[in-house]
Amino acid sequence: MRYAFLAAAFLVAACSAEKAPDPAPVASQVAAPVPASAPVILAFGDSLYAGYQLNPGEGYPPRLEAALNAAGTPARVVNAGVSGDTTAAALQRLAFTLDNQPVQPALALVGLGGNDMLRGLPPEETRENLDAILTEFDKRKIPVVLTGMLAAPNLGEEYTSKFNPIWPELAKKHKAGLVPFFLAPALGNKELMLQDNIHPNAQGVDRIVAATQAQVAEALKVAMEN
Repeated sequence: MRYAFLAAAFLVAACSAEKAPDPAPVASQVAAPVPASAPVILAFGDSLYAGYQLNPGEGYPPRLEAALNAAGTPARVVNAGVSGDTTAAALQRLAFTLDNQPVQPALALVGLGGNDMLRGLPPEETRENLDAILTEFDKRKIPVVLTGMLAAPNLGEEYTSKFNPIWPELAKKHKAGLVPFFLAPALGNKELMLQDNIHPNAQGVDRIVAATQAQVAEALKVAMEN
């Protein structure tokens, strides 16, 4: 019951968000070839990476990979997104995920926390888990770009004041890149979202890719130079 209430709160936040511009045409489905030697980007997150209710090839990791390669940045983006993952669940599978990569990722994208918020989990737990996740990437010398989350305003000022700063503060602590709010390019525009108003549709994913591609490409370039 509490989960349903919090999901409804997020829907209200979505409907009240600033309307995004009209959708851009969906990018070509013909992906540029990925060179065999392309560096690996690990997309480690929840349903926003996993491609919830999207067709194969329409989720964020494959669309980002296609966009990067089409723009001349060779990269293979490995989708390690699991729908429903909380930060605690993701932390439990992190070592196994990394240990089983055929090639060590040159860069990781970490997108978690939305399910913590929807379930009303204490922000202190979210922070602790994300801190531990970033520490593990640090130990393995894998640079990270965090894709951030914001709390639904309906959850109250106290919750929001503890939840929203987690991503910028941890990005600063771990010297990670930061996308302040992953859903910003799509949230609030029904033409870019699924019916649940929580997950982007294929066009919404393309809009998010367009907003993040340059930052990811630059982070990968820096990682390859170091």
